[in-house]
Parts: sequence; C-alpha cells; structure tokens
Amino acid sequence: MSAHLEDYAILGDTETAALVSRDGSIDWLCLPRFDSAACFAAILGGPHRGRWLLAPADEPSATRRAYRDGTLVLETEHETPTGVVRVTEAMVPRGGGEDPDLCRLVEGVSGEVEMRMELAVRFDYGSAIPWVRHLPEGVWAGAGPDAVLLRTDVELHTAENTTVADFVVHEGERFGFSLTWYPSHQSPGELRGDPFSAVYEAEQWWQEWSSQLKYDGGWREAVERSLITLKALTYAPSGGIMAAPTTSLPERLGGVRNWDYRFCWLRDAALTLDALLLAGYLDEARAWRDWLLRAVAGDPRQLQIMYGPNGERRLPELELHWLEGYEGSRPVRIGNGAAGQRQLDVYGEVIGTAYEARCAGLPFEETAWALERHLLEYLESGWRDPDYGIWEVRGEPRHFTHSKVMAWVAMDRAVKTVEQFDLNGPSDRWRRVRDEIHAEVCQQGFDPQLNSFVQYYGAKGTDASLLMIPLVGFLPADDERMRGTVDYVQKTLTDGGFVLRYECEEEVDGLPPGEGAFLACSFWLADNLAMQGRVKEATGLFDRLLSLRNDVGLLSEQYDPVSGRLVGNFPQAFSHVSLVNSALRLDRAMAGDTAVLDVSET
Repeated sequence: MSAHLEDYAILGDTETAALVSRDGSIDWLCLPRFDSAACFAAILGGPHRGRWLLAPADEPSATRRAYRDGTLVLETEHETPTGVVRVTEAMVPRGGGEDPDLCRLVEGVSGEVEMRMELAVRFDYGSAIPWVRHLPEGVWAGAGPDAVLLRTDVELHTAENTTVADFVVHEGERFGFSLTWYPSHQSPGELRGDPFSAVYEAEQWWQEWSSQLKYDGGWREAVERSLITLKALTYAPSGGIMAAPTTSLPERLGGVRNWDYRFCWLRDAALTLDALLLAGYLDEARAWRDWLLRAVAGDPRQLQIMYGPNGERRLPELELHWLEGYEGSRPVRIGNGAAGQRQLDVYGEVIGTAYEARCAGLPFEETAWALERHLLEYLESGWRDPDYGIWEVRGEPRHFTHSKVMAWVAMDRAVKTVEQFDLNGPSDRWRRVRDEIHAEVCQQGFDPQLNSFVQYYGAKGTDASLLMIPLVGFLPADDERMRGTVDYVQKTLTDGGFVLRYECEEEVDGLPPGEGAFLACSFWLADNLAMQGRVKEATGLFDRLLSLRNDVGLLSEQYDPVSGRLVGNFPQAFSHVSLVNSALRLDRAMAGDTAVLDVSET
C-alpha cells in the first residue's frame, strides 16, 4: 500500500517531478517529461510497480524533513536507536539538453545507521521489467526506448528483479546516488559530476530564483513555498505550465473520479501566471505567452482547454487495467478526454492574463495581440453557446453562469487593453458585447428566490465557481447579490467549513457523485469574506486552509473533511495559486483595501 498523500514531498527539475514519501520511497516519477510513462508507479499499484527506496534498514524512531530555504532540495533526518542519518535529495534543473538526473545523498550525523536501498525500475507505468546490467560505476537498466543509469560507490546486487544495497553509514561518512535517464539507443549524455556537486547546483539554482520574490506580507513562508511549487510545475523547454505532476489520484478514496492532470490547462496556467506576475516573475509570463502562441494557433473555434507540455493537441484517454489504483481507486487513467470539450471560460483566462502581463511590463508583441483579436472575434458570437463549464462535466453542455462571466472578462480586458495601451481594436463593439453579457448574466444567472447566482441558467443550485464574480471585477464583493451568493454557498456547499464545487448530480455531471472539498474554492470563499470586510472570518478560514498543508507545505486538489485526508492529484497548481492570491488579498484587506487585485499596483 502506498503512503498517504500528506506523506509525500515533490522533487523536480522544471521538466518532470518525483514524489518521495517520508519513509524514503520515491513512488512516482515520469521520465523524461511530466507526461512520459512512469518508471516508478508504486503510488498507483504498490512497490512491485516500481519505486526507489533509500532509508534505514529498521524503522526509525523519529523522522524530520524540510526543504532547504528557498529551494526544492529536500533534507530528511531519520533517528534510530544507533544513530542519526540525513538523506538529501534533489533533481537538477536541466539546460542545454542534459539528461534528467535525480540525486540522493546519505550522510551520517551521529552514531551509525544500517541503510537499505532498493531500486525497482518498472518502465511504462509499472508494466515493463527492464534488462539489468552491472557496470563498474553502478547499474544500467533498460527496456524499449528507456534506459536509466544508477551511479554509486556503494556495492550493489540484484534480488528478485530489484537492485539492492545494504550498507552502514557512520558519523561523518557520506554516500551518493545518482539516477540518470536517457534514450536506450543512445549513450548517456555528459554527466554532471558527483551527486554532491549536483545537489549543490540545484540548491544554488532554486535560491537564485526564489530570491527574486517580491512579497513582504504576513504569510511569506507559505507564499514562497507555493510559488516554488508552481515553478516546479512549469515545463522549461516550452514555457507550458502543468496542472499537477500526477494522474489518477482520486477525488474520493475508492472512487472513479480519477483524472490525468499532467497537462497544460489554459485556465490553470493563466491563474498560475497571475500569481507569478503578482510576485514579480515576468520571465515566466513571457515564456508562457510564447507557448500559448504556438499551442493555440489556428481557428479560434478549435481552442482546446488543455494541451501537452509542448502544445500537443491529441491527449487520448486510456485506462491502465494492470494498476490497482491509489488505495484501490480505479480506473487509473492516462490522457484526458476533456481536452475535446468546449469551455468558454478559457477565453477570459487567456485574454485576462495577457492584459495582466502587459500591466506588469511585458513588452508588446504584435503576434500576441493578433491572436487575442482572433479569439475575441469568435467570442463576440460564441459566448452565446452552451459549454461544459469550468468543472468539465461529462453530461450535456449547458449555459453555465461562470462561463458567461469569464466571457465578460475577455471583453472587459480587451476594452481596457485598447484604452490603456493604445492598441488597435474595435473597443466600442467589444464594449457593447461586454454590456450585453453582463445584463444577461444578472438576469438569467441570478435566482431572486434563492438570492444567489446559480450554476447554470434555470438551475436551482449554486456553484462555488461563482465566488469568482467579485474576484474578476464583474460585481463588487459587497453587492447584495454577491452577499446572498456567499451566504448560499456557505449554507449548501460546505463540509466541515470547507467548500465543495457543486452538488454532484449524475444528470449534470455524467458521473457517480462523490468528491472532497475543493481547496481552491475554499480560498475563494476566504477572498470574498475579506473583500466584504469580514476580515476576521476570512483570516480564520485561510489559517484553517494553511493547516491542511503537509509538513513540507504542499496541498493536493481536494480535502476530505470526514477522513481528514488530502485527496486528488498532488501537488495541485490550482490550490497553490489560490493560496498565493488569497494571501495577497488578505494583506490588502487587513490594510483596509478590498479592491480587485491588480498586477500593475505591485
């Protein structure tokens, strides 16, 4: 059985990521990219589906771990009856085409500790046992297109298709391990020297990046850790931003809502960029804009809600029948069928983020503005169409209120772009469309009897995405309709004080009900409370949300208040984006400012 999600930390090189548990087992790693087939899939099927264990041979009496300040370099100390040992691990950010490299260091802190290493490589999501060869520098394992090279000075042997090492580390001794992936038909590229220097290189890289953070509010530690996590989810070669590094971690334990999030959702990426821009990171915005131009080029009617890391369009959804699933949650899926859905809100996210990037100082790019105009031209009439909504329901398309609000955002930011940056565009026409959308949403998306905005036109229930209405400036937070919506969300969509996305109805959803509270929505509730002047309530909810982070500051997509467990893919960009933005809003609210966040003010 795999560890609880709360027990995992992330290691990453801005091209892929690994999950390592408190007990020293790397249970998830896809190489060489986020969306590549996993070579360690124990989190979805147990140790026999691939993992890399490095830990004391006997269960330690205490384990402490933390990231080095400002980095994604993880240090774990295990205390045993005979001594204390420290394991330091990191992935080195690549550049210039180097092969991915995962390094782990073992250091004796005091006394002596017997250590155990088990490397069980299982390519293609745990289905392919590789051929293994022992070499002077370590062990080579390969199958099909994939090969890995484990380099270490520790003596290795093979037992039951697993490479094993048993060794003793004394106080002051150090041992290093380095696992490098490369195409099996090639020789490994130039190696980065010893793993100790590689970890130092990774530490320096992350510290340089995090030192650029422009935030001095009351939650710096949480904001910095979230931003580092978001940076780890960027795909450096293209500028794409991943929603999460994992697939099929369930929204409810034992349930069927298990999706592959190793792709670039335009929505998630746009919101991530907003958070990075507010924190002063402009390079990521420039890289994402360039990725966007490549990914969405063509007919605006063919705009997808998500793409592969390099802008790939075909993301076929498959089920991996040989994997048992996280705690028995089946099916395990790769690919995502929602890629073919029409979701109007992404137009608003794309146009809105482009506007924010210009406000932050991103230089004008004619091709980018031409693309935005192309998208807006379609949306002038396309906003009237039904869609599948922000939550990607698998029922019939509907006129989702949030989708219409985000179509309004697209038109609103287009008008502001023309007015503030003196760009060429039919702003009068866009203004008329903007006003038409606004009037329709207020008339058809609001139910006077419920005193709340509703999930879709004619619905008798609300939706937590409607908490975005004041966050994007559609209505003020203290508008009576928004006060009513917030009250109704709190009345009907909360569990243990945390917010559910909506009432899961199979007729609408197309799936059996059952999921946890959605963490991003819970942060949005805190935002609304803060913007309504209910700062004490907002701060209390925000602090409760911070308490859900694990010991190294990470959040998943959802939280199960009944079991007290994190659920959903992990770590989740949407959750960490929302944390950052909530911290910024709370800082402002505590200073008496409840206006919409504007990147031009930072």
